[in-house]
Amino acid sequence: MPSTTAIIVAAGRGIRAGGAAPKQWQSLGGQTVLHRTVAAFARHPKIDQIVLVLHPDELDRWTDDSMTIVAGGATRQASVMAGLTAVTSDHVLIHDAARPLISAAVIDRVCAALDGAPGAAPALPVTDALWRGDSHVTGVQDREGLFRAQTPQGFHTNAIRAAHAGHTMPAADDVAVARAAGLDVAIVAGDEDNLKITHREDFARAEKLLREPMDIRLGNGYDVHRFGPGDHVMLCGVALPHGRGLQGHSDADVGMHAVTDAIYGALAQGDIGVHFPPSDPQWKGAESQIFLRHAVQLAAEMGFAISNIDCTLVCEYPKVGPHQAAMRAAMADIMGLEAGRISVKATTSERLGFTGREEGIAAIATAALVAK
Repeated sequence: MPSTTAIIVAAGRGIRAGGAAPKQWQSLGGQTVLHRTVAAFARHPKIDQIVLVLHPDELDRWTDDSMTIVAGGATRQASVMAGLTAVTSDHVLIHDAARPLISAAVIDRVCAALDGAPGAAPALPVTDALWRGDSHVTGVQDREGLFRAQTPQGFHTNAIRAAHAGHTMPAADDVAVARAAGLDVAIVAGDEDNLKITHREDFARAEKLLREPMDIRLGNGYDVHRFGPGDHVMLCGVALPHGRGLQGHSDADVGMHAVTDAIYGALAQGDIGVHFPPSDPQWKGAESQIFLRHAVQLAAEMGFAISNIDCTLVCEYPKVGPHQAAMRAAMADIMGLEAGRISVKATTSERLGFTGREEGIAAIATAALVAK
């Protein structure tokens, strides 16, 4: 899978929006416009790197060191070129900081289109009648084949870097630069909510959109497996050496089963047994990641992104602490999420019950899903 960087261009002054500060630093629903824009890409599983292009006088205003910060130039093109010098990935998405309501679905569409074209960008077809004129109508413009451009505009990194390096004339956006260099740019469906904050009234429109209800789903999962013969246990995708193994129809990864059921629960789609019946011999000894990958894919097909996962393992032994980082990494790889969105922790039952008697291991998990 190609790696992808998001360049957030935030070096402009934005004076048409009014206010005491550039529009990217003004508040929108309790957060700055820039923080909302960056967060949309930071939580997207396909974004591996974020390059933030700021005005040279504002470099110290951003304190999150998890991303690359570069100084912008005198023009937007110069700022984009500065951002491109810091990109190390195969693909790059170039996005205006003033579009804080970008959705995961639009990012997905741009990323997918780059598998078949060197460039891709979201746009909306023009549906209104178009006039030419000043204070009076002087003519009518045919709207057939016309689109309203949006960002992020995505490209193969080496191609757009070379296009910018060889472009000396002003350009409306990065698609114009790409087209001037002969690059094919695919159009993907944009989003009416992906508005660009340009004037003061745009803040009010964005605030209204933020107040619209979000579809957030929560699910929980619970699973138990008893100990039996074996020399290791599988927990959250990691094999832990142990004097006994967990017994089950599959590989008995109790943590992964609980997480899988939590996702199915959030989707109201039953549990593992519904999708992978234990009566079916093909699943005997199967790796539990098969079940988890299916749940993740089902969530995507139903229009949901997984926001975060929290899994608690209940056991006396083996000790989970030394393996937590490896478990989170394994789960993140299987689910296509960043490890920071996955929690794996452990507790004992104070020697009470079947886990306290070391007869087995239990797991409890919670999954939060958000509509794309």
